[in-house]
Amino acid sequence: MFQAVTIFDLRLATRLSITLVKACFWGERTKTVEGPLQTTVQSSVRFTGAGLHTGLPVSMSIGPAPADHGIVFERTDIRLGNAHIPALYDHAEQSPLCTKIVNAAGVSVSTIEHVMAALAGCGVHNALIRIDGPEVPVLDGSAAPFVRRIMATGVKRLAAPIRVIEVLTTVEVHTAQGWARLAPGPGLTMDFHIDFSDRAIGRQSKSLNLANGAFVRELCDSRTFCRAADVEAMRAVGKALGGTMENAVVVDGDRVLSPGGLRHADEAVRHKMLDALGDLALAGAPVLGHYEGHKAGHTLTNMLLRELFATPDGFRIRDCDVALAARLPGAGVEAHEIPEVA
Repeated sequence: MFQAVTIFDLRLATRLSITLVKACFWGERTKTVEGPLQTTVQSSVRFTGAGLHTGLPVSMSIGPAPADHGIVFERTDIRLGNAHIPALYDHAEQSPLCTKIVNAAGVSVSTIEHVMAALAGCGVHNALIRIDGPEVPVLDGSAAPFVRRIMATGVKRLAAPIRVIEVLTTVEVHTAQGWARLAPGPGLTMDFHIDFSDRAIGRQSKSLNLANGAFVRELCDSRTFCRAADVEAMRAVGKALGGTMENAVVVDGDRVLSPGGLRHADEAVRHKMLDALGDLALAGAPVLGHYEGHKAGHTLTNMLLRELFATPDGFRIRDCDVALAARLPGAGVEAHEIPEVA
């Protein structure tokens, strides 16, 4: 998504490598699997469109993957070398206005936050996302098109238990612009606060328990947004080249310039929560805890994950039982709950 260009340094010390995290998640298995199971999509679903920032046409598919695979992007336009990029927090690279992941060979894909939120919100744990360009298509600027197609194809269970990351102690990160915090909690809950000078947005706050399909009902249709005053500045540095009045909410003072106006009176803060869920999904497994963001964005959420995994005894990996699975974002979601949008 985009709002204002703010650049921070993500070169934080990560004392827990992703290799160790994977070892914790996906250790030795027994042949008998009990309890809630990991999922993937039933069949591939395809999307075409333009990238929000590059403006380039792109084709992308979300396809099935085996248990313990996680979410991995494959750049099909890269013919030589490693074209696979795991959607994991320690692959995130500093990039203003969106979430960008990069592999060791320097191959990247950006603006992944909406599709990552859709997968997390629909309870999909494993997928291979094949894409023929450097940026995910923006579609209508929300996660709803991804959710709709994922729900239409359905999910299938795999022979491995769901594992979750349980936050055990509060971690917090700050910048000059805002802060973000993760605290222990029985499921994934979220508080978000924003404050913009344009009266069309202004100050907004929202609290949400993301269990039982709340993401699909409450957040998935909320679009990215920006101030009209920032559009030319972004384009001058090669950003927002694919942005239009149809795939973003553009505001100017107290006016909403995009045709049809807002989908929700507080659409801006809802979209920030959508982004936060997508960025938290880079943990590699569902997070159990309370997230709070104050003027937070992609960089702060990634800093927060790095701080969590660098904190001794700050978290534990555990298998999901039935009661716990019912508190995850994708639990109990049904297709009729997807909001109707123009």
